[in-house]
Parts: sequence; structure tokens; C-alpha cells
Amino acid sequence: MVSLRAPGSVFRLLRQRTLRTQLALLYAGAFVVLGVALLAVTGLLVGRGSTSASGGTSHQSFFAGRHFQVGPALAFAGAALVALAVGWLIAGRLLRPLRTITATARDISVSNLNQRLALAGRDDEFSELGETLDGLFGRLEASFESQRHFVANASHELRTPLAAERTLLQVALADPDASAESLRATCVQVLALGDQQERLIDALLTLASSERGVDEWQPLDLAEITGTVLLARQQDAQDRGIRVSATLAAAPATGDPGLAECLVSNLVDNAIRHNLDGGVIDISTTTADGLAILSVTNTGPDIPPAEVGRLFEPFQRLGTERVRTADRGGHADAHARRQAPGQAVGYGLGLAIVRAIAGVHNATLAAHARPDGGLTVELSFPGTRQPALNSSPANSAD
Repeated sequence: MVSLRAPGSVFRLLRQRTLRTQLALLYAGAFVVLGVALLAVTGLLVGRGSTSASGGTSHQSFFAGRHFQVGPALAFAGAALVALAVGWLIAGRLLRPLRTITATARDISVSNLNQRLALAGRDDEFSELGETLDGLFGRLEASFESQRHFVANASHELRTPLAAERTLLQVALADPDASAESLRATCVQVLALGDQQERLIDALLTLASSERGVDEWQPLDLAEITGTVLLARQQDAQDRGIRVSATLAAAPATGDPGLAECLVSNLVDNAIRHNLDGGVIDISTTTADGLAILSVTNTGPDIPPAEVGRLFEPFQRLGTERVRTADRGGHADAHARRQAPGQAVGYGLGLAIVRAIAGVHNATLAAHARPDGGLTVELSFPGTRQPALNSSPANSAD
């Protein structure tokens, strides 16, 4: 049964001016304009032919007099309506992928950002639009996941220093015989805990920004960056009698120079912090098979091979003791005070930051425990730009 649309609904449809309606009207309009032009030209030719045959002058138009016939005009109007209907169907057919993209994108934004459009088998503008949206969803997913990780990690790790501060203040206030010296010592301890929280927040922010991805890809040289980092950490290594051996050959890559420097800094800091007094650190940069390779090896305590992968997770440490940044007298550790923002001092974030930065650069990360103690970490960066659509590190820690 055919249902007729009321004239008012037709006018509302025309006022909506959807893309399908515009395409249908454009198709029908082009048909009408071309048809009228064709009829006009035909009429002029017929009029001239009649004038030449009669030997006289005629000013009759095709749309007047005997040349104008009602039947052909009605046929032309019917053809225009058919053209409008055909244009409507063609526009609907062409815009079907767009409706699919819109519906899927709406479903992805409402449910979860793990889904993708994945328009396979097409090679047109809609496929390009789908790939662009998939990239956008990937970046949004990485950003939201980074925020969730930051909130979860911050809420978990900030409870300990906050509880310690509260306990120190409550004990000081509950002591009626507290002296100025004891109160001063309590204030020093609270300040040290505040510094600890500040460094933790800096490390968490670095981890979150590392997981968001690379905003602008630029050429960089791992050898140059590593040399700069080693120069800044030279005093820290000397304080512990650690010998640093560096073999830095040119290792060009593409990525974010700031994030790359943060990655190298955390690797070197980890090699110094978890080393033996008088130990050794071997660092090298080179290129092989079009890859820029950075390798860092340090002596240190024995690491069970099965536990190596866990070192690259946030707040994971081997052993039962947590690295302290303040002694019992409340004085901050000298090495901790020298740390720049973004360096995780004893929080188990350094290698997690390395893993996140490697992931957004599509770098392969491999790590293994040394038989005589310590750790070897090797990263292979693509020599050409490899944009990362999400923050999920596609690397390994063996």
C-alpha cells in the first residue's frame, strides 16, 4: 500500500535541507535546466527551418503558437519528477556509508572508545573519513585512559604521605610538653613529605603526558640526547663511584625530542639508582636495519627473569622496602633534591615512563636481567615517522 505524504510534510522536508534532499534537488534541477535548454535550442532550429522553407520572416517562439504542444510539456514535467525521484534514490545510495559512519561513531562515543569504524574494502572519501575518525578515537581513548591512570595512581600513592603528615601533626598537637625544637623537627618532616608529594605529582604528570602521544613529529638524534643526559648525571654517578662507559654513534629517529630526552633520563636515573656502589653503566647508541637503537646496561642486584616485565608497570618495585626520600630526622636525600621534574625517585615510575614513551613512538622495548646482576634495556626506534594512534605500548620486556 502506497502512503501519500501530506503537502505540509513535503514542505517541511524541503525546509530541512538534508544533504540527501539537496543532492536530489540538484540532480533534478540540472535535469530540468538541461531539458529546457535542449527544448529551446530545438525550437529555435525548428523555427528557422520553417522560415527558410516559406521564404518569409517568422518571429514565432517555440513556446508559442503551433510549435508548443501540451503533451510534450506534460511529458517533460513527468520526466522532471522521475529525475527527482531517481536523484533521491541515488543520493540515498551514495550517502548510505555516511549514515553508517554517523551511527557507528555515535555508538562508539556513547559506549566505549575501543571500537573502530574499520571501513574495509573501500577506497574513496568515506574510507578516508573513516580512517581519520579511527585515528581521532584512538587519540581520545589514549587521552581518557591516561587521565584514568593518573587519577588512580595519584589517589593510591598520595594517601601514604598524606597519612604520614596527618600523624605527625596529630602527635605534635597531642603533646602538651612539646618544645620548640620538637615542633621544628615535625615541621621539617612535614615539609619533606610535601616535597615527596610534589615529586610524585611531577612524575605522574610526566607519565600521563607520555601516554597521550606525540603532538608534533620532529627529527632527533638519540646520540645527541643521550650525551646531554649523561653530562647532567655525571655528578650523580661520581657520588656513588659508578663508572659510565658510553659509545654514542649517530642514531637519527623521528619523534618528540622532549619525550625522548625524558625517556633517556629515566633510563639513566634507573641505572644509577639501582646500581651497586662502584658499579658500571654501559650506554650505546647505533643504527641497524634502518632502526635507531639505544642500549643501557647496568650492574646491580639480582633480578629474577620472571620479574623483569613487572618493573615496567607503575609503582612496581622488587623487594619489600620502598625507597625513602627522607631520613628519620626529616632531611630529604641529597640525590632526591637534585632530581628534575618528571624523574620518579623511588616511586616505581621511571621505567613505566620509559615504556609509555617507547609505546607512543612505536619503538620496540626489550629488557632482560643480567646473569651477574643488573638489567639491560634496549630500545629500537623507527628511523622514519611512525605515528602512534593510541598509547598502548606495542613492545616487550623479556
